[in-house]
Amino acid sequence: MSEDILKNEKLAKLEWWKSQGIEPYGRKFKRELIASLTPERKDPVSIAGRIMTIRRHGKAAFCDIMDQSGKIQVYFKKDIIGDVLFERFKNLDVGDIIGLKGELFVTHTGQLTVLVKDFTILSKIIGTLPEKWHGLKDVEIKYRKRYLDLIVNPQTQNVFATRTKIINLMRNFLGQLGFVEVETPMMHPIPGGAEAKPFITHHNALDMDLYLRIAPELYLKKLLVGGMEKVYEINRSFRNEGISTLHNPEFTMLELYSAYGDYQEMMELTEKLILHIVKNLFDTLEIDYGETKINFQPPWKKIYWEDCWKNLGIENWRDITQVKQKFADLRLDTEGKEDLFALLDLLFKRTIEPELIDPTFIIKFPVETSPLAKTCPDDPTMVERFELYIAGLEIANAYSELNDPVEQKKRFIEEIQRPTERPKVIDEDYIEALEYGMPPAGGLGIGIDRLVMILTNSSSIRDVILFPLLRPKQ
Repeated sequence: MSEDILKNEKLAKLEWWKSQGIEPYGRKFKRELIASLTPERKDPVSIAGRIMTIRRHGKAAFCDIMDQSGKIQVYFKKDIIGDVLFERFKNLDVGDIIGLKGELFVTHTGQLTVLVKDFTILSKIIGTLPEKWHGLKDVEIKYRKRYLDLIVNPQTQNVFATRTKIINLMRNFLGQLGFVEVETPMMHPIPGGAEAKPFITHHNALDMDLYLRIAPELYLKKLLVGGMEKVYEINRSFRNEGISTLHNPEFTMLELYSAYGDYQEMMELTEKLILHIVKNLFDTLEIDYGETKINFQPPWKKIYWEDCWKNLGIENWRDITQVKQKFADLRLDTEGKEDLFALLDLLFKRTIEPELIDPTFIIKFPVETSPLAKTCPDDPTMVERFELYIAGLEIANAYSELNDPVEQKKRFIEEIQRPTERPKVIDEDYIEALEYGMPPAGGLGIGIDRLVMILTNSSSIRDVILFPLLRPKQ
């Protein structure tokens, strides 16, 4: 039967409810959660939820009713509810939301069931739910109509319940360490704190362009200057770049800063934080992700960034000829890139990153790639920085924070001279803040969406963002 015919049938039922003097979009209904019901319960129950199935048997019918906590079978019997209510029941459809009162019993097959004594309609469905046995398979509809996905795919609700639990575990863990959660601006006069192309907006009253933040970093470090020694923000950031299974233009990060620390402290904290989450979610430190297994058993592996290239057969990573030769040897496309660090980044993503399955810290990066990080005391060409990889995905990035205002301004000037996707302006306000003295500190950013992907065994970032950005419907 076509959707148009089904919709017309439901519209006719809608009019029928109105003709009976009944509002088909009801009001407050006092209810208890379905998950709270137990066979021992003897007193009347009151529940509400969506009808997921209807199995009619003449003058009786069984339905499955679902709320967020779970699902239960309910039994409508004409002899119990009478002619008037049974006639109303016949005008219900799968997908309608109802409230009902009744008594619990257990069927001969051992299924807990509510014998309905009274019910009321709370919301009449006009659309058609995806077929129960096939679920919502169309990926486009799954993301565009997330509400349908949540109705028919219990696993989707589980993913987002887990996401909430992960964020709460982060907050609890950091709170116990004395970190304070803060909020910083999402609209910035200067795009900064990360290398990315920003979204631009305009403030009419001030007649000025603003940028949706690409990272909250510089504002959070100003709080260190002000004496707030342990701060974090679970922040929404925005990058005007491509969309893929790993990238959404708006995404969620945990970013934190700890005064008097460094990147080594951040490495320790990252390992403990993620282990805390994994231990609370699973009974094991080895979990499935796709077709592979990830072992979170500490201590986690540490590899120097420079050693990655030696392991790949590049003796001098600063020699662009050697780097290009490696592309040729591996028959990889350079994608038109000519800059040394752009080529190294691409080569890392194509060859090294996919092999980093168990949690692995890549340590010490070139100063050219890290303008906000403190240099290594034994090698000023490298900085105290790490990136954490799990399941071949970059999950975290951390530095010993540069707190020398003169050196920071020099780095910003050097950065302006390199090609980039974002407008290049020196943040003089941030430099001035550093001139008042920022304590040495460690800073850390963790991509929450990607971490949730791994811990919910999801293959796409769109599976862990309720409403991912999609192309306009054609």
